[in-house]
Amino acid sequence: MTRAADVLVIGGGIHGCSTAFQLAQRGARVLLVEKNNVGRHASGVNAGGVRRLLRDPAEIPLSVASMRLWHGIAALLGRDCGFTVSGQIAVAETEAEMEHLRQRAAMVRGLGYDHEELVGPNELYDLLPALAPGCAGGLIAREDGFASPYHATMAFRHAAAEAGAVILEGCRAGGLARSAGVWRVQSSAGPIEARALVNCGGAWGGQVAAALGEPVALEPTAPMMMVTAPMPDFVKPVVIGVGRKLSFKQAANGTVLIGGGHRGEPDTAAETSTVDFRKLVTSARTVSALFPIMQQARIVRCWSGIESRMPDDIPVIGPSSTEANAFHAFGFSSHGFQLGPIVGVILADLVERGRTELPIAPFAIDRPAARARAGGG
Repeated sequence: MTRAADVLVIGGGIHGCSTAFQLAQRGARVLLVEKNNVGRHASGVNAGGVRRLLRDPAEIPLSVASMRLWHGIAALLGRDCGFTVSGQIAVAETEAEMEHLRQRAAMVRGLGYDHEELVGPNELYDLLPALAPGCAGGLIAREDGFASPYHATMAFRHAAAEAGAVILEGCRAGGLARSAGVWRVQSSAGPIEARALVNCGGAWGGQVAAALGEPVALEPTAPMMMVTAPMPDFVKPVVIGVGRKLSFKQAANGTVLIGGGHRGEPDTAAETSTVDFRKLVTSARTVSALFPIMQQARIVRCWSGIESRMPDDIPVIGPSSTEANAFHAFGFSSHGFQLGPIVGVILADLVERGRTELPIAPFAIDRPAARARAGGG
């Protein structure tokens, strides 16, 4: 039997579930298909950073708008997402790194935003008393923080279902075709028909785009994380490195989550990823050098997920360049979690009205950087 919907959403990460939620709230009949289970890959296993700090300039308007939603996320979804306002701070170890942060702060102010503030060494050590001596200063976004990736993604999933969206897990979609204004898609749950198609396929989003005749230079990645046994409280803000790859935070239970940009090995065909322990050693040494207390830490678990990045490290968000009533949101380059709430709004606006008030032109799928290594430019 053919399943019919107004909108078919492919992909059950935070962006797909957020989109399904927003559309269902507006009265659309939404069908979301996820080939594994909701939050299986990037959305369920990332570090959970909710930050505006150090965003690409093109992302800042979206990140600022999304942060407003995060600050009311429990009321919006009716569930706790583990959202905590801790602040996020980038630490400059040297004067050269501090000068880089001064230039960054001036650029952000020039764009009309004031969420990034410079802090000198005295305030830096007030905020981070366990930091190794000699650092030059930092850049802070005081209302940034973190959330639980799994709980936030599942909150969007359940809110979407309560609003009327139908969510099919373990359902693979393929055979995309459009005729007479209707998308016809073959899936493992049978044929599907929908007026509009939304591609939130994550690391597999490029395959959906290619099926629409618009291949992109999407590279699969495998972000890695480590978590420690509980430690005495020593840090409140999320800490980001400037000169070295570093991102870590301490949870309320005392455990410390360590990320920082080092990658494992993804296998999109097998839908698995492998941890590279040599790179994790580098992360551990960086953390121990900056926070000597971490020399006492005991790592209890490490993992990686499957994400994807674009050549310019900003995502694809917007309408298809080849097909009517098709839209994309993928390639978030390991910093898409915080954008999840606003991406749902943007895609719902595009599906419903064909436009959005937020500036999404830099994220067009046919921008030169997106096609540079995909044979299109």
